[in-house]
Amino acid sequence: MIRPLTVAGAAQAGGTVCGGSSLLPVELRHVNHTASTNGGILRPFTTRNPTIDGCMATPFTTDQIAERVERLLLRHAELQRTNALLTDQVAALTHERDSLKSRLSAARARVDALLERLPAAAPVTKESE
Repeated sequence: MIRPLTVAGAAQAGGTVCGGSSLLPVELRHVNHTASTNGGILRPFTTRNPTIDGCMATPFTTDQIAERVERLLLRHAELQRTNALLTDQVAALTHERDSLKSRLSAARARVDALLERLPAAAPVTKESE
């Protein structure tokens, strides 16, 4: 028993269906040349996608990927060291700021105590001038 091919089956069968010609794509040019859209569909692409070209032009090999991973690991270690140094620097500056705040507070307290010890100023009159 001969089973008719489905569209997918015809595509897989290739040139062996219907006397050596493929069923896909359907060519209507000979039947009605104004109805055929295959010329527009089947023409080669004239424009190239620059995004795909840039990414897919040269596929990475395992060596290239390994090299990139190594560089990323080195950069990561470098950034960790820099981060540790900056953390230490922030801690030292925070300690220095707190010390300066404490010294400023003590100096203000001393100035306030001195101001309290000053005698009250006598009112200025025309006679005292």
